[in-house]
Amino acid sequence: MVEWRAVSDDLPHIPKPMTPEYVAAHVREVLESNDLERFAELLSPDVHWGPPGEANPPCKNRAQVLKWYAEGREAGRRVTSVTHVEVRGNFVLVGMRLEDGEPRWQVLRVGPDGVNDIRGFEERGLADAELPL
Repeated sequence: MVEWRAVSDDLPHIPKPMTPEYVAAHVREVLESNDLERFAELLSPDVHWGPPGEANPPCKNRAQVLKWYAEGREAGRRVTSVTHVEVRGNFVLVGMRLEDGEPRWQVLRVGPDGVNDIRGFEERGLADAELPL
């Protein structure tokens, strides 16, 4: 069982309001480090994570999202490299490669308090379809 300790919502070294540009500038290093505490700093306290099109995502706060990532890492789904980072409006498109060599894509929606929604995709085209032009 994966346990996750709470991360304080008061992180003075993180700029508020957070911008997509700030997330984009830090997401590569954070994901490639596989350090969940550093990833937590980019997340809103009420961040949601779920599959594309899920109206009721399974993760509805920072602790649940971090637990999901921790379980994935324990199962061997670690990011080995971030291959693409792109800002589109208040979204950040992130391409990555996992340990098994498989590519994955995530669309991160950024609000003033950090990443507030994460959707995962197996193909870039599907991730692109979620973004504004």
